Amino acid sequence: MSLNLMKIGQFIQSCRKDLKMTQAELAERLNVSPQSVSNWERGESLPDVGLLPDLAQVLRCSTDAILSGGGGSSAYRRHVTVAQMREALTSINRVGELLGRDHFIYTCMIDALNQRMNTTIEQAFIDDHIFEVFTIEFLLQCVKNGDYVDPRDVEANLKPHKSRDYLLKVMAEMGIK
Repeated sequence: MSLNLMKIGQFIQSCRKDLKMTQAELAERLNVSPQSVSNWERGESLPDVGLLPDLAQVLRCSTDAILSGGGGSSAYRRHVTVAQMREALTSINRVGELLGRDHFIYTCMIDALNQRMNTTIEQAFIDDHIFEVFTIEFLLQCVKNGDYVDPRDVEANLKPHKSRDYLLKVMAEMGIK
């Protein structure tokens, strides 16, 4: 397997920007210079092998996703569909309905998702538009973590919207067909 430095750099940059992090902030988290981050993102060099696990953790993706430039390899972790993601979100809400919104299991799931995504996921359970946006965001995170999402499934099963278009753009940039 040959490494595509430009594709890897674009993936690192995309993940960093999705997290609203500057090059300097990423550099500080990894104890490297901002110039190093810039060099990675321009495809001029790669992160040191010893940094990959920390870089993956900070960018909330896998080391495989980084080295493949975001999942362009044929070795995906799993295939995730729009229907599965909708069902997963619905299931989270169902736990709250079954056990109560104040139950430990429900609050742990909600708190973890809210913290990880810097949001309030329960809004998705009361607003169909927000539910659709969360579905797209979760699919985006799946792709960034090395899962395969079929662009045709996205086009066929998600309403046209700038969030959906962004997901399709990221998938195309990552070479997902």
